[in-house]
Amino acid sequence: MIYYYEFWGKRTIINLIQTLYSVPTVLVGLFLFLLISQQGPFGFLKLLFTPTGMIIGQVLLILPLLIGFTITALVGVSTQIKELAISLGASTYQTIITIIKEARYAIMSAVILGFGRAISEVGVAILIGGNIRGFTRTFTTAISLETSRGNLVLSIALGFILLSLSLIINFLLNYLQGKD
Repeated sequence: MIYYYEFWGKRTIINLIQTLYSVPTVLVGLFLFLLISQQGPFGFLKLLFTPTGMIIGQVLLILPLLIGFTITALVGVSTQIKELAISLGASTYQTIITIIKEARYAIMSAVILGFGRAISEVGVAILIGGNIRGFTRTFTTAISLETSRGNLVLSIALGFILLSLSLIINFLLNYLQGKD
């Protein structure tokens, strides 16, 4: 766990993770496209224009957010909690679990941010999924397609559905946090 242990290069790794927060989604899509296209080193896996390829792209996109904000959440936990757990005889594993429990609401916020980035993403979805109707089309790629076709009513309707989905997920996660 990058938070718990001190090691050479830790600050550099954290800075790299934080830099990846703002990488344009189309750049992540292009990078993955180059890796999994027929000419790429992983072309034999045939992941291009598949839901699996899209999932890999989404994971690559949101992982830096989840890791970075989770580290920030854990750093926000008082060092007294860690020291208390250790002084009471907690193992390293038990201490880490205690710290995670203390940071759970901030970690949940990191999950919400990651979900928000994934659900609003277009670049990876189009480059890796190809926007194939009935197979790899997502809400965001459908909105983009319908807007380019001039079908604004459908685009707006899809946007409201996407917004409603986000709102429901957010309420659910807040409920799980014990907030209202």
